[in-house]
Amino acid sequence: MEWKTDWGLRARMGLTMVLLLALYAVFLGVLAYSDIGLVGTVGIMALFMGGQFFFSDKLALRSMGAHEVSEQEYPELHATIGRLAQQADLPKPTVAVSDTRTPNAFATGRSPSNATVCVTTGIMNTLDREELEGVLAHELSHVKNRDVMVMTIATFLSTLAFMIVRWGWLFSGDSDEGGAPVMVAVLVSMVVGVVSFLLVRVLSRYREFAADRGGAIITGKPAALASALMKIDGRMDKVPSDDMRNQADMNAFFIIPVSAGAIGKLLSTHPSTENRIERLRDMERDLETA
Repeated sequence: MEWKTDWGLRARMGLTMVLLLALYAVFLGVLAYSDIGLVGTVGIMALFMGGQFFFSDKLALRSMGAHEVSEQEYPELHATIGRLAQQADLPKPTVAVSDTRTPNAFATGRSPSNATVCVTTGIMNTLDREELEGVLAHELSHVKNRDVMVMTIATFLSTLAFMIVRWGWLFSGDSDEGGAPVMVAVLVSMVVGVVSFLLVRVLSRYREFAADRGGAIITGKPAALASALMKIDGRMDKVPSDDMRNQADMNAFFIIPVSAGAIGKLLSTHPSTENRIERLRDMERDLETA
């Protein structure tokens, strides 16, 4: 396997982090002058950031109802992930399974050494062996590109900002003098949340193209991943609405998002499946003529 650094992805991750740091500075400044105060603001941010950084993988698995599985339970899945990880020059990640009909997969973890790849029973029942390998290679590409950690950090700010927008009014009190700083913090949090939300979307769409390309390089079979994306996308309309609502918060990490409709496509964390498939087919043609 000839792995090339995706400098486009690196540049976008770097720019996203710089812009998010600027938003953090504004966010901290406004919160520090609210009733929360500087000490309280720093304490809250440190608590949330520490929890997000060290426990995000466990929270992601729990939100999906997933659990770690042993080689005895899923020997073929373990063997496939182990072989692909070796081809990608990565440590073998923890393997997890979510018992849901939604055909999907995602990778989580703050570094390649503690990564987890999770697949649903729905995707294992939907795809054939080569297609599943393509999806697993896609997820390992996210791990190798280290974009999972960047996305975890990036989503934290928008999550915290929207929490303040949602619950900040509870701390405004009855006094206009006391409530004004908190209401200003809520308004700024709304702006910060929207901007960080859009930054995450822009980064997430590009990283999916990068992971598709990386997954195709790992397996050497772009057509298999393209076929998998077509099958998964075609099955999404048949997923129960309760499953889709319960898993919507994980969209940025899925191989195919579960949202639908015009607004869902506009704000999607992923590029269109058609564009992804077209790029994979271009790769397949390049391999055939090489």
